[in-house]
Amino acid sequence: VIYNGGTFYIDDGRPAPGAMERSIRNLREVAPTWYFNVPLGYQMLADALEADEGLRRHFFSRLAMMMYAGAGMSQPVWDRITRLADETVPGGVLLATGFGSTETGPFALMCMERQERPGNVGIPAHGVTFKLAPEAGKLEGRVKSPSVTPGYWRDPELARAAFDEEGFYRFGDAFRLADPEDPAKGVYFDGRLAENFKLASGTWVAVGALRARLVDDLGGIASDAVIAGEGREELGALIVPNLAALRAIAGDATLEGEALLNHPKVRAVAAERLAAHAARATGSASRVMRMMFLAEPLSFDAGEVTDKGSVNQRAVLGNRADLVERLYSDDPAVIAPQ
Repeated sequence: VIYNGGTFYIDDGRPAPGAMERSIRNLREVAPTWYFNVPLGYQMLADALEADEGLRRHFFSRLAMMMYAGAGMSQPVWDRITRLADETVPGGVLLATGFGSTETGPFALMCMERQERPGNVGIPAHGVTFKLAPEAGKLEGRVKSPSVTPGYWRDPELARAAFDEEGFYRFGDAFRLADPEDPAKGVYFDGRLAENFKLASGTWVAVGALRARLVDDLGGIASDAVIAGEGREELGALIVPNLAALRAIAGDATLEGEALLNHPKVRAVAAERLAAHAARATGSASRVMRMMFLAEPLSFDAGEVTDKGSVNQRAVLGNRADLVERLYSDDPAVIAPQ
């Protein structure tokens, strides 16, 4: 952007209560041509755009592209953002994503074609070779390019583990082709391999894909989810609530904390949507049978959320082991399909 004569703005807000307001304030002053944020930031931005027509028109007045990264975007958030764009700008605005890491300089794949749903991270950038290799029952994405680091400073063992026998850097993430007959249609992120675990039955759980599906199935009441159940008979989930959506269901914009999360209307809707999710599942490894809303926000300082806004599944389960135990008890806060 700067190299080509553009202006690059960085605000001091972040997608968290009390901090996103600073980003909204800055967007009232600056109408971007390209806009970048994490999915949770887009969810909070959608709340503001839906409530303020003046802000919405100013935000979209020059916008040519929106990009999300750092985590997967749910279908409800995608639908809200694209609807707002379509209603405000003739022809809408491209909403896109890509994939990469610090080691790849940083991006390696990018999707620049209009999509109907989120998740397609596109095709390799010029000069990047991308391959899919079988790993732990999935297809791991690996890349080779002059833009990929040759290794790690003074850590040859880590460098050797990061590359395969052909010199491809291993992402440690699974992918699947958008169209098995046409690789040019791009690939979908299919979960972090290290997050997967087994149920008591020995069945592997593909956490990344399940988490995205559950958030979509909950229809906008969840910002994200943490999947539990390793070594247990059935899956459970700790749900990061979309507070604005829950207040709309409860019909009271003043509700906070437990009063909101345990409101009868909120619990009824959550149980109904969880039941629909369970009915669509194909087996125990894709069916969440119990859930609990998180009353305390995820912590950046405790490593539960990365700087990019993605949830650290292992950190949340480790830091909140007591909540996992409650999730598998008769605690009244637990919500089951209904």
